[in-house]
Amino acid sequence: MQRITILGATGSIGVSTLDVVARHPDRYKVYALTAHSRVDELAAQCLRFQPAVAVVGSAEAATRLSLILAEKGSKTEVGYGEEALCAVASAQQCDTVMAAIVGAAGLPPTLAAAHAGKKILLANKEALVMSGDIFMDAVKVSGSALLPIDSEHNAIFQCLPHAYGREPEKHGVSKVLLTASGGPFLKRDVATLESVTPEEAVAHPNWVMGRKISVDSATMMNKGLEVIEAHWLFGASAEQIEVVIHPQSVIHSMVSYVDGSVLAQLGNPDMRTPIAYGLAYPDRITSGVTAVDLVKIGQLAFFAPDFVRFPCLKLAYDALLAGGTAPAILNAANEVAVQAFLDGRIGFRAIERVISRVMEALPGAVMTSLDDLLEQDRLAREKALSFVN
Repeated sequence: MQRITILGATGSIGVSTLDVVARHPDRYKVYALTAHSRVDELAAQCLRFQPAVAVVGSAEAATRLSLILAEKGSKTEVGYGEEALCAVASAQQCDTVMAAIVGAAGLPPTLAAAHAGKKILLANKEALVMSGDIFMDAVKVSGSALLPIDSEHNAIFQCLPHAYGREPEKHGVSKVLLTASGGPFLKRDVATLESVTPEEAVAHPNWVMGRKISVDSATMMNKGLEVIEAHWLFGASAEQIEVVIHPQSVIHSMVSYVDGSVLAQLGNPDMRTPIAYGLAYPDRITSGVTAVDLVKIGQLAFFAPDFVRFPCLKLAYDALLAGGTAPAILNAANEVAVQAFLDGRIGFRAIERVISRVMEALPGAVMTSLDDLLEQDRLAREKALSFVN
């Protein structure tokens, strides 16, 4: 029986995780659920799964959640804030942590889980993008098991040898190929992208995701962050990580070997597949997802990405090559710019311009500690906000 903490339980990954967990009550029990401000949704989840602890973002939200649960006779303990998040991620009563908080906010509790030696199902790519060596060192020292949940990295993991370490050449790996749908604007005239609305940007053609990640998919920054994540997860250099546009989102990623073989993982675009794989690894369990019908699909298409259409992807490669705190600066600037776009303060194409200007203003530094990282993150957010204004 695995006891699970779900960080970001009311988001799309959290909801999908609970769907898989509910299918296997003999294997999984929920220890803690967390959400930032969606109190009603979290309350409903608590009443169904009866976790020992629930954590929200503020004292006000905690008071409201406590009242709702008390009225229903629930014994779930309620906490709030970063300290409470880190506590449920590292608690002795927890075996597995689903790290699904979007953005930099997910770093402290995910890092706490790594230091505590938990089995981490990593859906929060920003934690690894930001902290790189710091995060991977914590995993190594504690003996934590780190399993990627992003569909692309999960696919790569499935296509690698079981004995794989972080040295690709020793296992005959020449490249990892990350597939990308291309988002909603793959074929739209580039000249019209300035007028894109938030509603258009979040309308992903294949996946059901949160608003921030959907915008990242539309700019392909999401794929850029995945390139950086792949570097840390699999020990691959920037030159060994290739992005391939694949509009059908059936092949989730591939691994190319020196003997000419290319292994691919296929599946319908449903996050319950990689979630189930991470939960049960090395076993496999039912996820609720139907198998791919290749005859019905008929054709699979592939294209090279266009950096004119998707300049954010190039910025991510630039940050990876620069190293140090550059990926954290990239991520911070992107979070500020995307939120400004969703709030109607800047246009769609201005997202790239804000990030580019922040990276020029803050070229990055050597990352020697978490404090260095957080200071660079703070400076990047301040600079990005000044450019937005």
